[in-house]
Amino acid sequence: MAGKLKITLSKSTIGALPKHRKTVEALGLKKTYRSVEQPDNPAIRGMIKQVQHLVTVEEI
Repeated sequence: MAGKLKITLSKSTIGALPKHRKTVEALGLKKTYRSVEQPDNPAIRGMIKQVQHLVTVEEI
């Protein structure tokens, strides 16, 4: 699990639960179809799992 993940917000957070909106924001995502790179660790993986219906993930 040592590496980076490219996380892209693929769906809008309009209509999403407030908890999910905050998780997306905590991942560093602000606008739809924008990407961020995050380290691959259990905390980030847990956040991704919570909002997996809104994001796409690629391993770098």
